[in-house]
Amino acid sequence: MMETSLMGNKTGTCDSILDAIGNTPMVRLPRDFDPEIKCEVLLKLDYMNPGGSMKDRIALHMVRQAEKRGELKPGGRIVECSSGNTGAGLCIVAAALGYDITIVIPDKMSSEKISALRALGADVVVTPCNVDIEDPMHYTKVAGRIADETPGSWWPDQYHNSDNTDAHYYTTGPEIWEQAGGKIDYFVAGAGTGGTISGIARYLKEQDPNITIVGVDPPGSILAHFWKTGEICESGPYAVEGVGEEEVPRAWDPSVIDDYKVIADSDSFAMARKLASSTGMFPGGSGGMNMAAVLEVARGLPADARVVTLLPDYGKAYLSKVYSVDWLRDCGYLPQVPAATATVADLVHENNRARVYDDETLAWAIRQAGERGVRPLAIIARDGEGLLGILDEDKAIGVLSQGSDLEMLKAGDFVTTSPAVLELDQPWKDAVDALASHEAVLVKMEDGGFATFSRQDLMQGLKRLSH
Repeated sequence: MMETSLMGNKTGTCDSILDAIGNTPMVRLPRDFDPEIKCEVLLKLDYMNPGGSMKDRIALHMVRQAEKRGELKPGGRIVECSSGNTGAGLCIVAAALGYDITIVIPDKMSSEKISALRALGADVVVTPCNVDIEDPMHYTKVAGRIADETPGSWWPDQYHNSDNTDAHYYTTGPEIWEQAGGKIDYFVAGAGTGGTISGIARYLKEQDPNITIVGVDPPGSILAHFWKTGEICESGPYAVEGVGEEEVPRAWDPSVIDDYKVIADSDSFAMARKLASSTGMFPGGSGGMNMAAVLEVARGLPADARVVTLLPDYGKAYLSKVYSVDWLRDCGYLPQVPAATATVADLVHENNRARVYDDETLAWAIRQAGERGVRPLAIIARDGEGLLGILDEDKAIGVLSQGSDLEMLKAGDFVTTSPAVLELDQPWKDAVDALASHEAVLVKMEDGGFATFSRQDLMQGLKRLSH
């Protein structure tokens, strides 16, 4: 048991990053967020933990308990399977306490999460997400195997670790109860490992048994179905990260849950974006899922009722997914465009553009082509004459190979003939025809710049059309 019910030291100077975990703020939802909502809605911003998610709490508690039991010793290695957030929390704890760490993560998780794990010092193993839970390449199986084969290692196994649940019973639950002034009618939260909702619900129900606990699940997860029927159904795909499961985790206690909502990925992402743009609260997709379920609950409640939920992780970890219009369109989470009226503008990706003038350095041009992947890269005349051509990559590679000072060379001296150039208002089939003879073409944008449009972009973009 933890020595105190609350974590964190937010009023003074922390001696360690670990002291900054917990005591996250609770914010009241603006009354005008949804005109149909009459009751009060409170959101606990647990993405304001140091690692950007509520999983910092369980990372610290699981490690400390493992140390007490002698399962994790000085010089040891932490090995865990994670959708990214627990991994980041464990990385922070490992760095602060001097442990090595390996994180196994499925490849459906955002590139931001994977990059963050590496930045925090983890050895990262990426596994395929579209495998059965019994497959030896499933990320839980890979983590267990690495732990078994690594001397001095410790596997938290968060999905089946009671310390996961206890972390929220001893910290998050008491914080919520105190911040809400002891008045809560509904608590709404999603479940992945199940530790969050189970630990918080257990604590809250001990304070007031009349509190209604509502779980939230994405379609494709088995948890809501199991809670309702006691039967394990076949799992399916879903895109929201950090919630949902394909097996029943032992950290999850369905007996403390009173109701379950299932929220579609598209609704979760739309709600996350709405929260960010209209309130300044910046959640990931799971926070959007929680909030969408909250609105379903709250629309039938009187003005004196109070609903509490969590925003578990930070939206900055999902800029390439939840907060990318291109990704949402390509994955079908935004309405499709009728093929009969679609144009090139409906297929082009916003991030595939760059503006490089002929008098800018070759170093700058190569950064746009290399680091950002804008290829072919249009070179534009500064004097207003428009497109000169594209970066001559063969010539640029030649001077790179010679060790030339790229800051002393001008992009305008490294130009070759441009492939076809399309206008935004051309029929989309013109792009298909143009790419029949080119790997990529250019698209002239409204601001006078140019975007690149490749065969890969076309294959992604065509999914945006309805026939």
